Amino acid sequence: MTTHPMTSPRATQIFRLDEAPLTSPIGERAWRSRSEPVDSFTSVATTNWHMVVVKQRGLASLFVRGPETRASSVAVPEDAEFLGMEFRLGTFMPQLPANQLVDGAITMLAAGKRSFWLNGSVWELPIYDNVDVFLRRLLRKGVVARDTTVETALRGRPTGQSTRSVQRRIRSATGLTHTMIKQIERARQAVTLLESGATILDVVERAGYADQPHLCRSVRRFIGHTPARIRRESCAAAT
Repeated sequence: MTTHPMTSPRATQIFRLDEAPLTSPIGERAWRSRSEPVDSFTSVATTNWHMVVVKQRGLASLFVRGPETRASSVAVPEDAEFLGMEFRLGTFMPQLPANQLVDGAITMLAAGKRSFWLNGSVWELPIYDNVDVFLRRLLRKGVVARDTTVETALRGRPTGQSTRSVQRRIRSATGLTHTMIKQIERARQAVTLLESGATILDVVERAGYADQPHLCRSVRRFIGHTPARIRRESCAAAT
């Protein structure tokens, strides 16, 4: 059964996640979880790409999931375990252009029960406790690369380059425009404010929206639910 994203729960509402920060210069965070007894969940928009290991019925696979520019409904496989690695903005795979990953995913060819093919070599699937080692090896072997200009620009710091050049590098490394990245991040900020108890009008002002309709359209597109529903569910969970 497929559920429309406007009625599906968000991942944070159904999955129990273990999360850990990463020391690798290319990694944002690692997380792990397992299936819950639901058919689907709402996957919210995100600016970062991920590698995800899925283990199910004795088999394991790894897929690369790109940035997402809108909320979507994702089916939940039964009796599965998940390990995710979120990459920092500006990190990319030279052999897999970022624009090919946006709103999509690519499954890596399995080489064995615990290994997969990547760039013509066999790699052992990572586990939660060695994600940093795995990511550093990816960087050392040139499977992934970093454009530090991207992160510098997104933080609002001077890069010494023209605006057009910076915008081109952001698009090349992330698959997204600078404007899209800011829109997604603002919608996620709005959700954080709503879940902390802020009123909708307060969120409009604090997150920098022109008015309430703009907030509603943005949150519905990128998060999959209305601001009113997010605030209502947050208040119910707190009581």
